[in-house]
Amino acid sequence: MLWCRLAVSAETLFMRGHHQTSKITRPLTAGAPWPPLSRRQAMCPTPLLPGATLVPRRSVTTGTAGWYEGLADSSAVHLTEGLLVSAQSATGLPWWASIAVTTVALRTVITLPLGVYQSLIIAKVEALQVEIAQLAKRLHYEVSVRTKEKGWTQKTARYQFKKNLRRIVSELYVRENCHPFKASLLVWVQLPMWVCVTLALRNLSLGAAHSPPVYEDLAVGGALWFSDLTLPDSTWLLPISLGLVNLLITEIFALRRIQASKFQRYVTHFIRGISLLMVPIAATVPSSMAVYWLSSSVIGLGHNLLVCSPRFRRLCRLPPTRVDSDTPYRDLAAAFVSKYLK
Repeated sequence: MLWCRLAVSAETLFMRGHHQTSKITRPLTAGAPWPPLSRRQAMCPTPLLPGATLVPRRSVTTGTAGWYEGLADSSAVHLTEGLLVSAQSATGLPWWASIAVTTVALRTVITLPLGVYQSLIIAKVEALQVEIAQLAKRLHYEVSVRTKEKGWTQKTARYQFKKNLRRIVSELYVRENCHPFKASLLVWVQLPMWVCVTLALRNLSLGAAHSPPVYEDLAVGGALWFSDLTLPDSTWLLPISLGLVNLLITEIFALRRIQASKFQRYVTHFIRGISLLMVPIAATVPSSMAVYWLSSSVIGLGHNLLVCSPRFRRLCRLPPTRVDSDTPYRDLAAAFVSKYLK
């Protein structure tokens, strides 16, 4: 869930950017009288140094809001805005449906193959654990013999064991082309994509990116209770649905682990907390962003369940793992009922 890293500051930065943009970038309408001289001087004060010129700024921001506004005004975000507008124009769908369809396309074309690749790396690393255990046992014997021959201390013996074990494991990863860092490739692709789409929808929903018709289309491009995509969902149905889906994804990962380590349990609790934190944040941003977040999470849930399918894993030629099952969905349901409903 690559959206989690920016979740903490999203609400504060969004509301600050919205407040400042609405006050500073409002254009003068045709025929409207100029403000009094005192107000014009306040808006464009006279330079205090001779020959100095004043450069107008978009907004008066702190350092934190400055980098956020800079990121929202980046080329990658503007390209994403163009992609969203072009997709809506090409499909002719209402904006809420266009956001969902675009999300499905991006997640299926980009992140699903990376998810399969991640599963491949994890399966290869897991398959090496038996060989690593055998080599570690043999290395421990050799270090013990060398310790007696050379009179090493226990500290030196432990150092030699750990150093050579790291070398052996690294050679195995190179041999199988499955370094664990490659499993994180999905995060490094999905996170920037999530940020770019989020900021692009934020810009479009504030009318800060394109011509007024785009903002006006978003204002009437919703459905059901979220008819205006430029406003937050006052019913909290979208935010609560987002939180439930993210928690379900987290629980699927947790239930599939046979024996979770202490660190893995800490990570699981942390992700649960982020999933709950995203609920009030999603209730304060435009509904267009909440629709995207919910669509992305639902597609992510579907992809996670798809990768569990034995038929799909055979189709992708994924090696078997300890958690594989001929009835994965039945096993997940039974584990969920046993853990939470009994």
